[in-house]
Order: sequence, then C-alpha cells, then structure tokens
Amino acid sequence: MSANSAMKTSLLALGAVACVAAGMAAQAARVNPTDPQPTCTMCPGTYIPREELDAYTKKAIAERLVDQQVRDVEIGKAHVGIGMVYRGALDRPEPSAVAEHDQVSEVYHIIEGTATLELGPDIVDRQRRPATLRTVVEFNGPGNNGASIRNGVAYNLKPGDVVVIPAGTGHLFTKIADHISYLMVRIDPDKLTPLRDEAKSKAYLAAPAPR
Repeated sequence: MSANSAMKTSLLALGAVACVAAGMAAQAARVNPTDPQPTCTMCPGTYIPREELDAYTKKAIAERLVDQQVRDVEIGKAHVGIGMVYRGALDRPEPSAVAEHDQVSEVYHIIEGTATLELGPDIVDRQRRPATLRTVVEFNGPGNNGASIRNGVAYNLKPGDVVVIPAGTGHLFTKIADHISYLMVRIDPDKLTPLRDEAKSKAYLAAPAPR
C-alpha cells in the first residue's frame, strides 16, 4: 500500500470513529439511562398562530359549523387535540342534547360570548352515539347523548373562563345569549382520533368543510 493510500485509509477510519463518538455523545446528552425517560422521545413541539384559529371561527360562521378540529398531536402516552368551537344563540336545548365521551376528556377556554353550561355524570335516557359520526371518528371518540343530567351543576361562562370535563361527564349548553366561541383541548389517552398536522389544517381551511 502506498503512503497516500495508507493516509487516506487512516483519515477515513479516524472520521468514522469521530462520527461514532459524536453520535454516542449526543445520545448520552439526550438520555441518561438512570433518569426517567421521556414518554415522547424527540417529539417536536406544535405552534398554532392566532390567525389560523381565527380562520376556523370565520369558517364556522360562514359555513354554519360548530366543532372543528385544528390539530391532533402525538405526545407519547396520548394524543392531544386542539379544536375551535362556535355556537350560536340558544334559548333552550334540543332533545337528547347532553353529550358524553367515554375516553376523551375536554378542556374549554372561553374566547368570546356568554352561555350557561350544565355538567354532571348522571345522564338521563342515555343513548349510544352512532360510531360513524364524524365527531366520534375524528374528534372525541365513542360516547353517548342523553335527555338531561340528573343533579347537574350549571355554570355561567364568560370570556377567559376555563372548564375541565373528564371523560364520562355529561355536558349540556342550556342557554347561549348570542353566541359563544371557545378553544377546545381534547386529551385522548387511548389514541382513538387520527393525527392532524398543519398541512391537513391548511387543506381543510382552503375548501368547503365535509358534511
């Protein structure tokens, strides 16, 4: 072997060793085997600009929509959904308007408007939701509707308020003065709902919503 060939071989070997060492160092910096390990290893964060959320509200008003899913994100042990909801004026609830979700919990952050929301786990005349409903398949998984909530607790919602609704808890809007809009956080530990990224959100906003 010539001196040049030997030098090239040595340099390549040194480069390979350096790459392996760098990779091992990076791995050691990321994960210490003696520490609790991340439940979502190397998962990216998710940012949703205000303008995109506003676009969902505008679409809801223009197309007479209520509940829309903006994102559905993998966080390791669960999926987290982000939705935007817009509800118009309501004098009295429709029959079987109580909603309950078996496995998905929800958090409301009220953005605009006022309403009365009733909560409680004891649902009267519980009826299974059709498994083919879009909201069941894509938003909040299987659950039930009901006629009313026995011994329910009513809350008067206003902008800035937050409501936590555990899976299995009935919820029912009994009155909406003019309208109410809120950001919805859905916690899906069984990963029932499909993931939804920014590209899918943009495609949805660019065309009429499916019915």
